[in-house]
This record gives sequence, C-alpha cells and structure tokens, in this order.
Amino acid sequence: MTVNDDSFTNWKNREEIAESMIPMIGKLHRERDVTVLLHSRSLVNKSVVSILKTHRFARQIAGEELSVTETMPFLQALTTLDLGPSQIDIGMLAATYRADDRGLSVRDFTAEAVAGATGADKIERREPRDVVLYGFGRIGRLVARLLIEKSGSGNGLRLRAIVVRGGGDQDIVKRASLLRRDSVHGQFQGTITVDEATSTIVANGNEIKVIYADDPTAVDYTAYGISNAILIDNTGKWRDREGLSKHLRPGIDKVVLTAPGKGDVPNIVHGVNHDTIKPDEQILSCASCTTNAIVPPLKAMADEYGVLRGHVETVHSFTNDQNLLDNYHKSDRRGRSAPLNMVITETGAASAVAKALPDLKARITGSSIRVPVPDVSIAILNLQLAREAEREEVLDYLRNVSLTSPLKRQIDFISAPDAVSSDFIGSRHASIVDAGALKVEGDNAILYLWYDNEFGYSCQVVRVVQYVSGVEYPTYPAPSA
Repeated sequence: MTVNDDSFTNWKNREEIAESMIPMIGKLHRERDVTVLLHSRSLVNKSVVSILKTHRFARQIAGEELSVTETMPFLQALTTLDLGPSQIDIGMLAATYRADDRGLSVRDFTAEAVAGATGADKIERREPRDVVLYGFGRIGRLVARLLIEKSGSGNGLRLRAIVVRGGGDQDIVKRASLLRRDSVHGQFQGTITVDEATSTIVANGNEIKVIYADDPTAVDYTAYGISNAILIDNTGKWRDREGLSKHLRPGIDKVVLTAPGKGDVPNIVHGVNHDTIKPDEQILSCASCTTNAIVPPLKAMADEYGVLRGHVETVHSFTNDQNLLDNYHKSDRRGRSAPLNMVITETGAASAVAKALPDLKARITGSSIRVPVPDVSIAILNLQLAREAEREEVLDYLRNVSLTSPLKRQIDFISAPDAVSSDFIGSRHASIVDAGALKVEGDNAILYLWYDNEFGYSCQVVRVVQYVSGVEYPTYPAPSA
C-alpha cells in the first residue's frame, strides 16, 4: 500500500466516524436541548466534511489536527448522561482530558466536567420565547435564518412574525424569495413555503406571520397570539428610548435595536457587557457591527497589557444607505457610486467603546473608508499599550483568548498566509485576528481584525436576545477566565 493509499484510508475512516456522530449530535439537540460544540463552533446540523474541517481548525492549538477518533469517545459519553439544556464543547473536553493526570476514564472525566448540566443540578428546558422582527432587510433576514436554525430543539427562541411596510402585489412572495436566496450568503438551508391567503411564511416548519404596518403603534401583537415577545428593530429609524418605546405594544415585552442606541439606551456587546443588562430593562441596543468587532479584542488587550490610547480605521464594505450610481445623499461623499469608489466617511464605533467599556479610560478615535465589496470588513486597531510586549507573546495570548477564554465566541484567530476578505463570509465571530498582519513594536500594537459585518453581527444580536430571554444556556467545560 502506498503512502497515498494510507492517507485515503485514514480519510475514509474519519469520514465514517464523523457520519456516526451526526445522529448523536442531532438527538442531543432535539431531545435534550444540548448543543455540541468543538472549540466554540457548533456541530449541530453540520455535514460530514464540515465536522472534519472543524476538527482541523484545532491546529491553532498545538500545531496539529484534532481527530474525530479523539472526540468521539466524549460524544458517546455525553449520550449516556442525564443532561439538561447546555452547550458542551467536546474539543475542550478532549484538550483538558489530555492534560489531566488522574487516570480517569473518559466517561468519568466527562461526567465530572459537565456535572452542572446533569441530574439535580441541570436547568429545566424553558418554554419557547416569541420573537418579532420589525424590518426585514439585510440584518433582519440573516437574524431570521439564525432564529429558524436554532429552533430545531423546539425550545429557546421562536420567530413568530415580521413587520414590514406594504409593498404591493406578491409582496410576501418576494420577501420569502429574498429569505430563500442571498447573493452573498447563499441558499437558505431548508424549505420555505408561502401562504398568501394568511400572509404566512413557513420556514422549516416555523410559521411566521407577515404583518403590514407603517407605524409601530398600530399593531396589537396579541391579536396574532404573540405574547411576552422580544421585538428586534432592524430599521434603525428610532434609536432613542422615546422612539423605541413605540414598539412596547400589547404582546411585546422587550425591544432590541440592531444599530447604535442614543441617549440612555444601553449599547450591548455580547461577551463584554451583556451581563450588565438589568432584568427590568425593556429597551437596549446591540451597537454597531464595527463596535462589536473592536470591543472584544480591545478588552482582551486592555486586560493583559493595558491601553493608554488607540485609533481604529475601518475598511468597510458598502451598504444599502449608499448609492449604486452618483446621486443626491444627505451625507458627504456617500452620494458617490458605492461599487465604483472608496468613500471616506465617519464611524461612531470609537465613541461607542465608552458605553461598552466604561472602565477603559483610554481615548479611542476612529474613521472609516467604504470600499467596493458587498460584505466583510476589516478594522485596523492601533494601540499604545501600558507596557512593552513582543509580537510572539501577543500572538500566543490572542490565540489562547480565541480558544479558551470567555471571549472565544467573539474572537477568532487565523494564521493562513493568504487569507482575504471573502474567506470570512459567514463567520459567526464578532472579529477575527489576522495573525500574519499583527504588528508589535515596544508599546505599540496594531491588530488587523476581519469581521463579517452582516452575519457575524447578526450572530451577536441573536446572542444578546438569547441572554435577555433566558435561553442562553451554560457552556461546559467552563471557559477559563
């Protein structure tokens, strides 16, 4: 047998193991509301090849691929336990087991590591929480995809309705088509049907009522059987407490804005300050995509090195508020053709840092350039640190933050030498540290942070909604502080 034959046989063996993982992962998710992760990446509804590629990501840890032969015993052990709703990272289980010298069996070690999710300690499965989307544009449709994807267990969040302005004949058919097909993010994973008579879109079994309204105060959501719902405003039309309060209608309990909030509206970056949300807070903002991209790594750097001051320059994909061809626009420069020009503009992300990181005293400035790509942006974060550091030291630190810290769902890490923007379409992280581009000299560090300003941000929005709804389940093993 040749070396090539050995490699191919090994691949086929791993394919077989990954294939046998799929029904176990699916059953845990459907029946127990357990999401199986591999180094913070969900394995639910993933293909054989996706599972193997996710295992390959573990090269970031020790320079070698994590094999399904290593993680399979931990998955098998999970199926024997009396688990409650939780997120369980089999990659972290394998890594911590390897470092454990007590000689425990895989089953005993697993039972100990996830003890908080078993037996008398487990939390009860919660009733689904109704969600309403107000607006159905780029972010609204991606949030809809995520909510539908996460409804597989029948618990957690349940998308009940979208509210839009009437658009004429076949309006609902066209909106469903935009949900089904996306030029950037590809096809919807599942089936979609439309019932025009009842103004309902059915996506993977989820019945979503389409409500037509020009004014939020004109809707009584209880008339549609919706109660205690979280409304996600994707329009950005109202950004202060007074305007957003218009959504607090019968059936709506909380309002989440997918744009920077103004005045006393809390700006929340999940992973950084979501635990400051007061239980009785009814109105909050998820800040901007750029704020979500820079705040987690900024916090990580401030925690370890201290930050005296900084500047962020964002190179941002064009957005719908720009013009296809030169035309009038109320803002400077944005009237010029978005697909044909780089456009200097302003960003509020730097000033928003103070709301998300009130303890950070460093002055952060910022500016932005819109460029002719439809999605994925990069933030260049230039920091003066409180102490000197070495490049390799900072790289190792940020790599570990992305793998084992409480910020691992927000910060990703890439060391590929030829990575470009399109590689990060569909990333579920708030930002991705580009290891090859990192610069450190003395007390100066420059971080290059990729981010999918559409999908990555939408994932952050859903995480905030999960948190305020009480369906953000604990993760095991617990991330290191």
